[in-house]
Amino acid sequence: MAVVTYKCPNCDGGLIFDAESQKFHCEYCLSYFTEEELKEAEQAKAEEKLDESAGDTAAEEGEDKTPSEDGDEFKAYVYTCPSCGAEVVVDSTTAASQCCFCHNPVVISGRLEGNFKPDCIIPFVIDQDEAVERFFQWFKKKWFVPKGFFTKKELKKISGVYFPYWVCDCDSDAQINARAKKVRSWRSGDMRYTETSTYAVVRAGDIKFKDLSKNALNKANKELAENVQPFDFSQVKDFNMAYLSGFGAEKRDIESEELRQQVTDEVADYSADVLRGTISGYDSVFVTEKKANVSINWRYALVPVWLMTFKNNGKDYFYAMNGQSGMTCGKLPLSRSKLGILFFSVFAAVALFILNFGGVI
Repeated sequence: MAVVTYKCPNCDGGLIFDAESQKFHCEYCLSYFTEEELKEAEQAKAEEKLDESAGDTAAEEGEDKTPSEDGDEFKAYVYTCPSCGAEVVVDSTTAASQCCFCHNPVVISGRLEGNFKPDCIIPFVIDQDEAVERFFQWFKKKWFVPKGFFTKKELKKISGVYFPYWVCDCDSDAQINARAKKVRSWRSGDMRYTETSTYAVVRAGDIKFKDLSKNALNKANKELAENVQPFDFSQVKDFNMAYLSGFGAEKRDIESEELRQQVTDEVADYSADVLRGTISGYDSVFVTEKKANVSINWRYALVPVWLMTFKNNGKDYFYAMNGQSGMTCGKLPLSRSKLGILFFSVFAAVALFILNFGGVI
């Protein structure tokens, strides 16, 4: 398994994907490259090395892996940075990281190959500076956050990470059976009559659902990554390993078969709701039976998430931001003084009302 970096065709510096320009950027010579230009440069470089050994032999060089990949999923794995020779330590699901010494981005290529190669990727649209600015604008709108609680100096870590998701398109051949009622009332003389008509209603249809997404990673921060949904999967691109350069990436550890029943049940419920929405003109409708034959087409995708860590009064606060839309989530601290002001304001208003109008009946 190789640890690789993507090099600038001009100066051989490390390339990163720039979210703002949607191009690959060299921070050394300040060059920018499109995906097509990078592919052409890689192809030209490969043609120059046709006489050199490649493939499996090259993939094993630079790897200093202590435990087996088939062992404990919580063990650390040690690789050698191809740029400076330093050790890069990752866990069993990390597929892209950064060398802490030379700061060059490194991609552990073997972890996203074969069955683990993503079908598509949503590149980062929001860069790091914009992510930080959006975060501060977000929390400033929260009135109960302690004043001055968050400052940029308290931002201990920010990292862009691609999280693995299963994305599916579903075809649902669904049917519901329902019992509906119409009630009609009229008066004749001194008598009032009520007529209740009961109907058997059937609705059926072929319903298609697109881009249903499910998290494919079992990790402590997966909840943050899930809560920044939705992602716009109409903007996906074919997977290219170079998009990972400059960002972290995780390899899936949840297979699609583990999610099949969950997706099937959800699609069946969605289908029943859609069909139920076509029944109108009755006073009441009760669904007695619903069934659906669901077929699923899976795609494996990587989606962009910014992860931020703040430290205040010795406590860590974790936040996530959708790297495409900017949606943010995380638990914010509450200001006791602001809560106190709200409580006493409400208390004073109620007390004043009682004093002024409490004796009026």
